[in-house]
Amino acid sequence: MQLVDIGANLGHESFRHDFDAVLQRAQEHGVERMIVTGASREGSEHALALAHAHPNRLWATAGVHPHHAIDYDDATDARLRELAQDPAVRAVGETGLDYNRNYSPRDVQLHVFERQLAIAAELGKPLFLHQRDAHEDFIALLRRWRDRVPAAVVHCFTDGREALHDYLALDCHIGITGWICDERRGTHLRELVREIPADRLMIETDAPYLLPRTVRPQPSHRRNEPMYLRHICAEVARDRGESPTQTAAMTTATACRFFGLDTAAA
Repeated sequence: MQLVDIGANLGHESFRHDFDAVLQRAQEHGVERMIVTGASREGSEHALALAHAHPNRLWATAGVHPHHAIDYDDATDARLRELAQDPAVRAVGETGLDYNRNYSPRDVQLHVFERQLAIAAELGKPLFLHQRDAHEDFIALLRRWRDRVPAAVVHCFTDGREALHDYLALDCHIGITGWICDERRGTHLRELVREIPADRLMIETDAPYLLPRTVRPQPSHRRNEPMYLRHICAEVARDRGESPTQTAAMTTATACRFFGLDTAAA
């Protein structure tokens, strides 16, 4: 069983002391390829550096998360354009809207989101998207730009049926995380995941966040890492009525197509 983790924050400081061991454990658990998420200007630079250091195992995204939208300026925009043109950068993002915490003002988030939509459109890159408690504004802006970008994935989907079908109607992909393994808040996803077409579904850890609650024993440090992607795969498979092997093959093939990875290695 081979898996692709489409969203891992491997530049996070919690991985600095054992980064090579994290990659080794991932490989031992069938996760041989990972997309490293860029969520700020500096974070995107770091993600790309990791991809360069581990070719054919790691790739990167380049973007500014809505939490950091307040820091976005013309220099950031120019730098993201440079980074996004590197062959190892496979998507623009993480970008979008987050009205749950509002670390950046909403009008700023909207402006910065649109600037990054423009980068993806101009460079012909897929989008790696974030949306939390902002669906109405998010979908309105995305509808205006969707036909100008080649592909888009709504990463870490946790929303409801209406939002899911709004995204599918725009031919978006959906990223499912360990949220589906959480019996306290992810139970609605168990039904919704059946409604995602096979060629639109991908899986991700969002490491070091969202450690699957199905991991036994739970590590004391509570840090998620790519090796646990198989727990998400197993949960998705169960809820879709598939074998883990089927779900792994399906989501891996979809991820390879979306990010332009070598399918011969899948």
